[in-house]
Amino acid sequence: MSFTKTTEQPSLHNDLEKMPVSVILESINGEDKTIAFAVEKALKQIEVLVLEIILRLKTGGRLFYIGAGTSGRLGIVDASECPPTFGVPFDLVNGIIAGGDAAIRKAVENAEDDVNQAWLDLQAHNITQNDVVIGIAASGTTPYVIGGLQKCNENGITTGCITCNEGSPLAKSAVFPIEVVVGPEFVTGSSRMKAGTAQKMVLNMITTATMIQLGKVKGNKMVDMQLSNDKLVDRGARMIMEEIPVEYDTAAAMLQEFGSVRKAVDNFKNPS
Repeated sequence: MSFTKTTEQPSLHNDLEKMPVSVILESINGEDKTIAFAVEKALKQIEVLVLEIILRLKTGGRLFYIGAGTSGRLGIVDASECPPTFGVPFDLVNGIIAGGDAAIRKAVENAEDDVNQAWLDLQAHNITQNDVVIGIAASGTTPYVIGGLQKCNENGITTGCITCNEGSPLAKSAVFPIEVVVGPEFVTGSSRMKAGTAQKMVLNMITTATMIQLGKVKGNKMVDMQLSNDKLVDRGARMIMEEIPVEYDTAAAMLQEFGSVRKAVDNFKNPS
């Protein structure tokens, strides 16, 4: 199959600098409306990878994202949101970016071009065959990410990827590829836009579906969420009130005593 970077093709819109702001916004919004349909076409690929992740995590494995630039930052955002949302250990889902933590805020020159560094970064986390590594790259050609997946494959570690070009070198390097073809960007080549949004949507799906299957959601509620601010404490108290017949102050006191919605409700229903 021939490989064309559709994410790098010329924008369907021209003379952007001559557009009034209203037209710029309408045009970006029009392009953004196509993203969910592109993700829909990849749902089967997403499902296959999620099922593999669930299997690995149930047997003690971990999930790793590796990426560069925007893709790396998106992986870090998704990983960092799992502990507060689902109450899982901070090292269950991990985001690794080319260039290290400094690259989260500021680009590190040539970091994405090192084909060997991702494997070294993964080894620093004591990567094992129980783990899953997902490479994220809109282009599907980032050496850092491809090199990391190839070394994982050589060492019997499950690999997946999220890319926005069909038939890319990255997709061919992943055992479980996800290809969300969003087409040309509004600003030619600016893959932080549609491609970045598509990647974020897929990441949301992966971790949310996985955590539900791991029992971290009850009904439709985040019963294991970390109570890290007043908003979440209030939300937790109201969740308790929906589950058992207590007033707000009692629910809040139970939450403080037991530390989670799940434990508070379970203790009420099954007192020791």
